[in-house]
Order: sequence, then C-alpha cells, then structure tokens
Amino acid sequence: MGHGSASGFLTRFWIVTFLLIPLVFSNQMVMGALGLGTYSLSSWIGFGIATIIFGFSLVFFQHAWHEIKAKAYGMMTLVSIAVGSGYLFSVLATFVPSIEADFYLEISTLIWVLLFGHYLEAKSGAVAGDSLAEVAKLLPKQAHKVVDGKEYDVAVSELAEGDSVLVKPGEKVPADGTIADGSANVDESLISGESKPVEKTVGAGVSAGSICLDGSLTVTLTRVGEHSTIGQIQTLIAQAQKTKPNSQRIADKAAGILTFVAGGTALLTLVVWTLVIGQPFVFAATLAITVLVIACPHALGLAIPTVTTITTSLAVKNGFFIKNLSKIEVIRKAGYVVFDKTGTLTTGHFGVTDIIPLGSNSKEKVFTIAASLEQHSSHIIGESIVEYAEKHSYKLLSITDFKNVAGKGVVARLEGQLYTLGNTAMMEQLGISLQSAQTPFNELAGKGKTTILVADEKEVIGLIALSDAIKPESHKAIERLHEIGIQVAMLTGDNAQVAKSVADELGIDTYFAEVLPEEKYLHIKELQANGSVVLMVGDGVNDAPALTQSDVGVAIGAGTDVAVEAGDVVLTRNNPEDIVRLIILSRKVYVKMIQNLVWALGYNIVAIPAAAGVFAYWGFFLRPEIGAFVMSLSTVIVVANAMLLKRINLG
Repeated sequence: MGHGSASGFLTRFWIVTFLLIPLVFSNQMVMGALGLGTYSLSSWIGFGIATIIFGFSLVFFQHAWHEIKAKAYGMMTLVSIAVGSGYLFSVLATFVPSIEADFYLEISTLIWVLLFGHYLEAKSGAVAGDSLAEVAKLLPKQAHKVVDGKEYDVAVSELAEGDSVLVKPGEKVPADGTIADGSANVDESLISGESKPVEKTVGAGVSAGSICLDGSLTVTLTRVGEHSTIGQIQTLIAQAQKTKPNSQRIADKAAGILTFVAGGTALLTLVVWTLVIGQPFVFAATLAITVLVIACPHALGLAIPTVTTITTSLAVKNGFFIKNLSKIEVIRKAGYVVFDKTGTLTTGHFGVTDIIPLGSNSKEKVFTIAASLEQHSSHIIGESIVEYAEKHSYKLLSITDFKNVAGKGVVARLEGQLYTLGNTAMMEQLGISLQSAQTPFNELAGKGKTTILVADEKEVIGLIALSDAIKPESHKAIERLHEIGIQVAMLTGDNAQVAKSVADELGIDTYFAEVLPEEKYLHIKELQANGSVVLMVGDGVNDAPALTQSDVGVAIGAGTDVAVEAGDVVLTRNNPEDIVRLIILSRKVYVKMIQNLVWALGYNIVAIPAAAGVFAYWGFFLRPEIGAFVMSLSTVIVVANAMLLKRINLG
C-alpha cells in the first residue's frame, strides 16, 4: 500500500465517513430497500458527494503513477483503475439517462475502506529514527582545551589533531587520543562492548565517547571528527543502511498479478459481449466495470494492515515493539540469532561472583576484611565489593593507615592487623607467598573473571572474583532458540577467555571475541554470506552498525538510544527470552497473512468470472450491488481471521 502519515490518512478517513452518510441516502437501491422513493436530485447529489470523495483518492493515483513508472504494477495501480473507471462510468451514467447503473456508493465505500487501510499501515509501521544523530549525542558538546598550561572551554567541533584536552572525573573523552598525563579507570562499554572499566595510564589510547570514571586525564588528540571512533561508527551505519535488504510486501505482489487478471478480464468481457455476443456497449461496459470494482482489493487492502496492527498490540504485551512491520516476513526465516554479550546475555553490571577462603579462614572473614579495606574506594572493583557487602548485610569495620597503590591494590590496618587487597603484582611487591592461591586463581582467571587476593602480613587468606554475571533468562532463551531450530552466535569486545566461558555455559553455537566496533558488522556479513538470515540483538552504540547490517536488528530498549534507533525491533523488557517470542509470533503472523491473502484473492476466482457474465448461460449475472456485498463480506472475513491472533500464546 502507499505511504503517508497516519494522521493525514485518519483525517481523510473521517471526512469521507461524514460524507458517506448523505451519499447512502441518495442511493436508489438503499432508498428502495428502506421503502422510500427516489427523488429527482438524488443522482446529482450522489455525483457531487462522490466527486468530493473521489478527490481524496488522488493519493492512490500518485502512488499508482510511481508503480507504473517503475514497472512494478501493484495494489495502487489496480485501485486507481477500479476507482477511476467506476467513477467515470458513474459520471457518464449521471449525464446519460439510458445508463441505469452507477457505482458512486461502491466506489466511495472502496475509497473509505482503503483510506482506513492506509491509516492502519502508517500507524503500525513506525519510521526508523535517525541513529546517526543518536551517535553524535555520545560526545560532549564542549571540551577543556589546554594551551600553555591554561584551560579553555571550547566547542568539540573546534578541536583539531594535536590539541591537548583535560578530561575530568565523570566526563566523556571528546575525541580519540593518547594519554599524556594522569591515570584513571575508563568505561569503554558503549564503544568497545568491554564490560569491565579499563585502567588507563600515560601512553594508552582512549576513544571518543569513553567515560573517565576516576582521576583526571590530559589527552593529546590523534583523530577528531569523522576520523574518530564515533565518526567511523556513523559512517558504518550510513553504509549499512544503504546495503540493507528490503522485504517486499506479499500483498503488493499479489495485487500486481490481480491487476493484470482484472484488467485483462474486464477488457475481454467488453470485447466478448459487444463483438462476439452482440450486446449493447452500455450493457457490456456495465459488466466490465463490475469486474474491476469487484476485483478491487477491499479485503486485500486490509489483509496485511489488519494483521500487523493486531501484531503490534500483541508484541507490546509480550515485551517488544516492532518498528518495521515488513520485517515480520524476514524474522520467521531467521537461521541465526546473534547476541551482543554485555547487557544482553549478561547483566552489564560488574559484580562479585565468588568468595574463596583459604586455610582455616571463613568466607565471612575474608569478605569482611576486603569490604572494610575498600569502603572508601572509588575504583569499580572496590565499589562492587562494597555494594555486595551492603546487599548481603556484611558489617564493615574501621580501618587505619590506609594506603592506595595505584594499579595494584590497597593496604590498611584492621583491628591492629595489617591486611592487603590487590592483584598478584601487589602480593609479589610485598613478598607475600602466592603458592596456596595459585590453583584457585588460575581456575577463576580461566573463566575470564577478574580475581583479587586478600592477604595478611604473611600469606594469602582468600580470593574474590568479579565478572559480568549471566542473566538467568539467557539460559532458557538459548535453549528455546535451539528447540525451534535456530543457531545462536555471540559478539563481544571482551577477551577470548570471557567469551568462551559465557558461550560454554550457555551452549552458544559460535562466538566472536575481542571484536572492535568496525568489525562487528563484518561478522554479521560473514554469516549472511553463508546464506543465513541473521537477527542481531544488542544494546550499545558499538552494536549499531551490526544492528543495521543484519537482516533484522533487535535493540535492547534499556540500552543506548542509538541502538534503539538502529534496530527494527526494540525489546522493552531487556529479556532475551523475548527473542523467542518474537520469532514464534512472526511465524504465526505470517500464516495469518497467507490465510488472509488466499481468501482476499480466492473469492475473485468465482466473483470475477461471475461479474464478467460467465454464468449467463444459466441466467446468473452478478449485479454491482451484490458484488459490493461480496467485497464487504470478504473484508469482514479477513478482519475476523486477523482477530484470532489475539488468542495465541507465545509462552
């Protein structure tokens, strides 16, 4: 069907609804059925009102012209032929008394139904937002430029390669660069997908859009504007949008065939009844117009929009919003679902997963010491440990002689005893033996977990492991996807150990680790090149190019705006199980679409020959008003069939 705003079509629909009321009472058949006589001006009133309504159908002719120019004859071509010929024939009947039939009411009703169909389609299919603009929001508007030791606030657009900028705690890095001074933990999750904050010191590179969590950094800029990481992601999104495959509407294909069938039958009817059988031209023309009117897709026009409107309602109830409803046909054919790891299969929250005491020490003792030492920390590991302690009601103890060793850990006295919390380098620096901790440390590290050690003055007394925890729903989601015959892949910026650990635990078929932003969409293309229809599920800006490149992009609604804009579907509940529901719904909806199309076209197998007078030998002619009733009945049937979708259970 055509394009246009939902509000525009709804306005036209209500105006035509109002105009249909007096038109109904100017129709001879209606007046006769009500036992009322016709009046002399009825045909002229019908002509005037139908002409106004016909004006609202000109949008169909505009789209039909585009179809004809593109040689892609579809629904609008057939609608325009039927509406145009029916209206012109009726006008002729108004001025030529010998022509007894007119189609004013039928044509106007047809326009009315089609306007409503356009409204449903426009309302159902939301237009994809501008994901490029959302990427730009990740950058700060101003930066602290440093010149000769002095700080100046300037617009990010004024920055150039070689400039020095100061990035303070909590601020975003304005462009790609190298750290010239300072150290801090940097959150790169929106850019790289890496769930853990990364410690950055002098000489390390930082990307535009990364967040400085603690400490201040002086950064020498190396890539700005379109050359920065953010700029490259914008370019990739634009490229992916150009190459994105489009799904053709089944209804348009069917209407294209019906256009030639109806047009050919109408012409054949006219020729046979005039030249072969020898009936008057007016009689033959009436039959030919009846063929076009009855073939005009009232039901076909609503077959898909009615289903998709109900689909939208069902989708929202089941935790997702389908922005591009034409993707229903693609989703059902999915061969691969590709998940981003962080925030999609995992919680996206760095937290404590293991507490392992050594020797005679208890879990409670080890963790109480660790949390007490970290109670004033601004480091992500320290904050995660304290958060876990508060959640599980650990009592924090007072500490003295606190000392922070940058990049290694902390030392403090607790009840007079000196304790250390840190990495292996910290323990080695203090001469603390790692022998008893080596085996559990290697096991935890092998699972991709960040592991820190707790020690007294002599030895390690316990280990604490932290990682991005897997969502409980992820296990069931992967299991159900396999049950319905779909393979699962995972993309992540995390290291291979972390990726393998998550993939093994969830039973994922294949995974891609340490993937840079510019590589993510390439892995999607790789799967597509093998013939798979690929659904991509992600939540970060680093996922946007992959979401756009995939056959169907599914964005986690709780993620960044850019991912939501780039996706065709948005999961509102941040639950990977909703992907299964989405695919099951798409399969059931597709069946309803086919059923409706078969019915919407199927009645024409009988109705078109009947309208053409094929059954005249047995004394049966399909009168225009009976044809209009058949069309209305067909419309009611496809709407009722679509309503049955509301009964389905997606689990």
